[in-house]
Amino acid sequence: MNQIIMILLISALVLVHEIGHFAASRIFNVRVTRFGIGMPIGPSWKLFKWKDTVFYIHAFLFGGYVSFAEPKSSLENLDEKDRKKVDEDEYLDDDSKELYENKRISQKLVIVTAGVIMNVIFAVFLVMMCAVVYHKLPSNKQNIFVESYSTKPTSNIAKRGILPKDKIISVNNQKINTLYELSFFAKNSKLFDDYAQKSLYEQNLIELKELNPRIRQEDKIIPQGEVVILPLTKLETPLKVSQNVLEGLEKYKKDGIQLSKKQIELRDRVYDEVTYKISADDEITLQDLAYSLSDTYKPVKITVLRNNKEIDIENIEVYKEGLFGITLKVEEIFTPTKTLGDIITKSFDYIYTTTATMLFSLWQLFTGKVSASDMHGVIAVVKVGGDIIASKGFLDGILLTAMISMNLAIMNMLPIPALDGGHVLFLLIEKITGKKPDRELSEKITNFFFFLLIILMVSICYNDIFALVTKKF
Repeated sequence: MNQIIMILLISALVLVHEIGHFAASRIFNVRVTRFGIGMPIGPSWKLFKWKDTVFYIHAFLFGGYVSFAEPKSSLENLDEKDRKKVDEDEYLDDDSKELYENKRISQKLVIVTAGVIMNVIFAVFLVMMCAVVYHKLPSNKQNIFVESYSTKPTSNIAKRGILPKDKIISVNNQKINTLYELSFFAKNSKLFDDYAQKSLYEQNLIELKELNPRIRQEDKIIPQGEVVILPLTKLETPLKVSQNVLEGLEKYKKDGIQLSKKQIELRDRVYDEVTYKISADDEITLQDLAYSLSDTYKPVKITVLRNNKEIDIENIEVYKEGLFGITLKVEEIFTPTKTLGDIITKSFDYIYTTTATMLFSLWQLFTGKVSASDMHGVIAVVKVGGDIIASKGFLDGILLTAMISMNLAIMNMLPIPALDGGHVLFLLIEKITGKKPDRELSEKITNFFFFLLIILMVSICYNDIFALVTKKF
């Protein structure tokens, strides 16, 4: 049911967007022949006709469109068979004042951008509505308290002295504002991440040579039956990342050299050993041993607030599971919106902050700091949005819808043909050059980019389905 609610909310965003185009078209007396909710893929249903516009709903709900009347001269490009299929009411004389292409550039710009403007207005409305109804807005920060120890130890955190009711403030001297940030440190500091730190590898290689003078060449296969003395286990450098990585705005890239399958198997055998006897089928070198010995864990320091005093819990070892092994109490931090001034200022603050985050994430994608494989679409939004409504309530679902509305506005204004921003680009070129772009050429360019967008949509749907199957969200 919560996922159905998300589908309806997303459909409402599309409806609002298309109403913007439709309303602006009617204001400037542009004939709209079709208004569709969803894309004309699969079953379609004609709802009703209002004036010159026929309203449709399509089974493929994600999307929408507004179709303008075409000039009768464009019928000349159709053969006789296709001409019989068209509705003559959707074509007007070439000099008709109801044709979109006969309007001034300023009017066209308003029509083209009206959908985006409506999405922005709708986002502001949703956020303000939440501020009025719930008297609060999220600050995107959380208070995190230790509640108890897990039944299965996945770290030595209990032995290091953390206690129930401790409030977690920072990890490795980096302030923790959300549960995601805390989990990030546990996951990426764990024992065995299949990467060896370069400095640790070099140190282990030197010690292996010193401890085993009979084995001189680091890249030669160690003879069968040889007993190799191993250096003491060393810890990796504690994890330090940028704030962008910690907040999930930039992809985390593991530091070090990735181990081979053979080195991973060797690592699992020699960890915490003093000596290792080479067997017949090992075929390993000192380099393999050095790499295997250099993938351990990154010690974690957690700073907690206990009885109004800050206490450092140091040398926490996270085991293979990548979990601290404590149950937590998480409290959302909200910003109160009790006065009219609060409602207005805090709503715009919330929209500004979240929109800036979206724009930054988009820039990270274009600059390659976030992988295209991390892009997700409507399937993920429906799943995650439904989960958010189920776990956090309708407030967070409505706010997510507001942010999706802003995201639609941003994406639609990208200067890509087939999007609203592409139409704006063509209009600006026309304004600067004083010439209309060749109709046939512009249609070919638009169709080409529309085809690319379809490919992108398919790949994003694949990402969504793969993430669902692999339970990434």
